[in-house]
Formats: sequence, structure tokens, C-alpha cells
Amino acid sequence: MTDFFDIAVTPSVLELQERKGSLGIYVTEPGSGPGDAHELTGDEIDFLRTRDSFYLASVGETGWPYVQHRGGDIGFLKVLDSHTIGWAERNGNRQYIGTGNIADNGRVSAIFVDYPTRSRLKIYGQATHHPEPSEELLRSLGAEDLRTDGAITIEILATAWNCPKYITPRFTEPQIRGGIAQMEARILELEDELEALRKG
Repeated sequence: MTDFFDIAVTPSVLELQERKGSLGIYVTEPGSGPGDAHELTGDEIDFLRTRDSFYLASVGETGWPYVQHRGGDIGFLKVLDSHTIGWAERNGNRQYIGTGNIADNGRVSAIFVDYPTRSRLKIYGQATHHPEPSEELLRSLGAEDLRTDGAITIEILATAWNCPKYITPRFTEPQIRGGIAQMEARILELEDELEALRKG
């Protein structure tokens, strides 16, 4: 099984860690590159299934990385098995930069952030573009009744939880509405209690 740092840490990274005094905190050997697929833990699966967005980086034929946002309703990202995630592509600006990169070499990394809890999960993986997904894949992605522009699946090679430092908590509109509803319900309870006390 591949460790996240097997991919991320290179001799240049180790040299910088040594200069900055952090060598040995994370790893002691240069990265060996991708290996076997990573078996997702229960916490990772639960986290991924509740995302409504993430950021995906792919590598173009020029050697430059390309980062894009992927989003939708909670649950648009599916955990297909213990080491594979995927989603149905929807019509966008039709540039197909990330999709073209994936079709060329498939190496990707992604970061998934839950802002309210200040949690983030990073992955490395091998992505596959499915220009004409099978009915079975569309069903697995919950997209059999949707107009799709293909699909992407990622075999996850490594994951790493990142520290919460510098993540600013942010909340979605439904989360804020839920908090307000709870507050309003509590205010009504207190008003009823106050009225009962007044009546003695």
C-alpha cells in the first residue's frame, strides 16, 4: 500500500525539510511513487460521501498542473468501493482542460474541505475518464436519469488528513437556516416559560 508521503516527498522536499529543521517529522526516505490502491477507512468514506465540493488537480501535457472546482448537491460524489470514488460530469464551460489531462495520463490529486469542522482530506489517485459511461456505472453514480457529459472515476492511491490550522470556518445557507431554526425554537420555548412564570 502506498503512503501519502511516498508520492509527495521527493529528494528536493527532503533537502528543504533538512534546511528548515523539519526533517524526520514526517518521513525519512525519498518518495518511491505510486503503489497499490489505498483502502479507504470508515472515517474517510463518511467524509467523502458528505462533500458538496472539492478541488481537483490534474497534469497537462505541458507539465503544468491545472486545478478546478467540482461541486453539486451533497452525495454527488460517490464512493464506489473501498478504494474508488467517482462522479457524473455535468455540462460546464466545455473547455475540457481537466478532462483532457485525465484522458492523457490520469494522475490527479484532490483536497476535500469541511469548513464548519475545519477538516480536510487530501488524496492522490489515478483518474479515468468515461466519455460514454455504462448503464451500470451511471446507476452507481446515481446519474441514470441525468443528462451527463461523461463520468470520472478515481482509484485512490494515498490519503492524508491535514491539520485544521488556518481553515476559516464557513457555513452553507442550509446550515445557517438550520441554526436559525433551532434558535427561533429555543426563543419560543423561553417565551412560553416566561409567560407561565408571569401567570404564576
